[in-house]
Amino acid sequence: MARPRMEPIEFWFEFASSYSYPAALRIEEVARRARVRLVWRPFLLGPIFKAQRWNDSPFNIYPAKGNYMWRDLQRVCDALGIPFKKPSVFPRNGLLAGRLACLFSEEPWLPEFVRHIFLANFAHDRDISDADVVNSVLETIGQPANLIDAARSPDPMREPNFAPQPSAPCLSEFSALPALSSARSCFGVTTGWRVQLAGRPAAMWALRFSLKQDSRDVKV
Repeated sequence: MARPRMEPIEFWFEFASSYSYPAALRIEEVARRARVRLVWRPFLLGPIFKAQRWNDSPFNIYPAKGNYMWRDLQRVCDALGIPFKKPSVFPRNGLLAGRLACLFSEEPWLPEFVRHIFLANFAHDRDISDADVVNSVLETIGQPANLIDAARSPDPMREPNFAPQPSAPCLSEFSALPALSSARSCFGVTTGWRVQLAGRPAAMWALRFSLKQDSRDVKV
C-alpha cells in the first residue's frame, strides 16, 4: 500500500527572534528524521508588533517577561548543547539577512546561511544588521559576498515579500515565536520544543512524533 503524500512544513522565523534560534538550529535534522519536506520562510516581526501597538519587543517592554525568557533560553540551549551568549543589543535588525533569505529561498545553501546568521547573533554577539557580518557568513558557507548586492537593490520588482498572510494565518497567534504551518494547520514551536498542534495532517503527525522523542512536552 502506497504511503500517503506528506504535505511540506513551512518554518516561519525571524532572525531577531530569540526562540527562533534553537528552533532554526534543530529543525532541519528533526524534519529529515521525520521524512517531512521543510520550507524555510523568513518574516518580519516589526509589522506584527506595530499592529499590537508595540514599539519594541515585548521582552523589552515587560522586563519580567524578558528576564524569564533569557533564563529559559539559556536552559534550552544548555539542554540541547547549543552555544548561547545573550546579545548586547536586542532585538537586532535582521532585515538585510532576511532579504537574502527571501531572495535565495530555493538555494540549497539557505539552511546553512540561516543557521550561521542565528549563531552570529545569539552565540557570538555580532551585529547581523552590519553588511560586513552578513558578508562574512556568506564567505563562511562558500558563497560570494556580492550576493548581498541583490538584497540592497532598489528595484521594487526584487523587493522580498515578508508578509506571512495568507500562507501562515496563524502567525498572529505566535507572533513572538517561530511557527510551523502546513496547508491545513499551524502550530507554534515554543520553549524547549513544546508543541501545540491545531490540526492532524500526516506531515504534522510525522513531525510531532519525531519532536516527541526529544522534547519535554508535546501538547495536542
